[in-house]
Amino acid sequence: MKLRKKLQLRMDELQRCMESNEHLTNPQTVIDILESVSFAWSVLSEEDREYIQCAQTALEERLEWNV
Repeated sequence: MKLRKKLQLRMDELQRCMESNEHLTNPQTVIDILESVSFAWSVLSEEDREYIQCAQTALEERLEWNV
């Protein structure tokens, strides 16, 4: 599987976790996903980078994720 496809699958999983507020109930799962995509920061789109930064903030500050 190509890198971009793997990253997209991980970003989709991050979105699913954030939208279900899993960062509040199971933060380690979200931490693991964030670590699995952050290594490829330079190839991520600006939109994905912004999403990751917002997810990190919500995780650190234990903020509810509202879409």
